[in-house]
Amino acid sequence: MRIAALASGTGTILEALIAAELPISLVVVDRKCHAIDIATEAGIEVIELIRADFTLAFDRNSYSDNLVNVLRVHEIDLVVMAGFGTIVGPVVHEAYRDRILNTHPALLPAFKGWHAVEQALAAGVKVTGCTVHITTLEVDEGLILAQEAVPVLPGDTKDSLQERIKAVERRIYPATIQRVIAQLANGEPLS
Repeated sequence: MRIAALASGTGTILEALIAAELPISLVVVDRKCHAIDIATEAGIEVIELIRADFTLAFDRNSYSDNLVNVLRVHEIDLVVMAGFGTIVGPVVHEAYRDRILNTHPALLPAFKGWHAVEQALAAGVKVTGCTVHITTLEVDEGLILAQEAVPVLPGDTKDSLQERIKAVERRIYPATIQRVIAQLANGEPLS
């Protein structure tokens, strides 16, 4: 099983995946970020598929075509998002249908999108959490593979709540990926 991790940020998720000894063959980044250093230190090949345009004019389809080409050249079997900031186009989902995993800082279907932690705080919920799911073309809509609740404490800020969610994420995401690898190896449907 050859896994590609897609990353954009600090690399804390990537660090957890590497520490779990997942068979990550490739890290693809869409911008200069600390995940490059983490992958390099672990001896994992990095492809910088740099996104130069962050406006509405961004050519998502062309970027996605390039991403699929990179993944195919490296014979990738499973794609895991590790804080990747670019929403990919249909060609990626077609090429890797049910083989792209992501983690989200809320208990889906609640609080979809990029600002889930802020939305949970604004809504005044007492519990939020972390979800691991299969990605689909519709953002945060795929099959839920794992979830764990995280309490919202009095006085929580975005940063304090997000850090507690990340602690759960760094534990359940690698475990879920390991389960998915076993299911795929045995020809079982993902659940």
